[in-house]
Amino acid sequence: MDQLTDAVEHIARTEEVGTTIPVNGSDEIARLSTSFNSMSTALANSRERQTRLIADAGHELRTPLTSLRTNVDLLIRSDAQGRALPPETRARMLGNMKAQMQELTVLIGDLLQLSRPDTPNPEAVRTVVPFHETVERALERGRLRGPGMTFVTEVNPWYVHGDPAALERAVINLLDNAVKYSPPSGTVEVRLRAGRLTVRDHGPGIPAEELPYVFDRFWRSPSSRQLPGSGLGLSIVAQTVHDSGGQIALGPASDGGPGTQAVMVLPGQPDDPR
Repeated sequence: MDQLTDAVEHIARTEEVGTTIPVNGSDEIARLSTSFNSMSTALANSRERQTRLIADAGHELRTPLTSLRTNVDLLIRSDAQGRALPPETRARMLGNMKAQMQELTVLIGDLLQLSRPDTPNPEAVRTVVPFHETVERALERGRLRGPGMTFVTEVNPWYVHGDPAALERAVINLLDNAVKYSPPSGTVEVRLRAGRLTVRDHGPGIPAEELPYVFDRFWRSPSSRQLPGSGLGLSIVAQTVHDSGGQIALGPASDGGPGTQAVMVLPGQPDDPR
């Protein structure tokens, strides 16, 4: 009991979570010590994730902010010196600034989404969602983002319980990835059958050694660093699916052909339960 008291007082004094104490025997003190160790370790892991997220967010925000500041400085300097930029140069810089603002907007939205707890929030908006309609709406946006692409679809009715906005964003993120990594005139296959959503592109695919990291926050494949994105999209998908009691996986196409296939499985039913 003295060791437990000392450990609690040490954490209260130093805020150094993660401190554990030896567990001896199987009496009440031992069980209390085990519970304390579990709590302390969980708090330490939570603080580590928070610190890592803040560090990663700072790094990701710095890039578009630096580019934006450079363009703004050039415009201000040209006006101050009375040396107007050529119209095509000015238009290009304004276009770049708009793209950088959009990148910041998406990144901040992704960070807000990921700031939610890792465990499902019982107070979150959860209702019956006609998931097939969610997929159809996401497909409309996907077609706009890949105007030269072919979408092969099969969407059957499926009703789930979850957060409607979060689920739609998760599907949009999957489609965005498929469009991003497909050739300009490529094909994206989207099928929803009995609660199993598959999104398959015909792009270069993901190397096997990179698959364990695809759902990590801010992780991006070395081969895709030049493409737009924050590295948060798949993390948001994984969190949303987890909150909905489902499963998500990403891997090579099931038919052995080129491309990547995402598989999202959500519990539900084909008939409206309302």
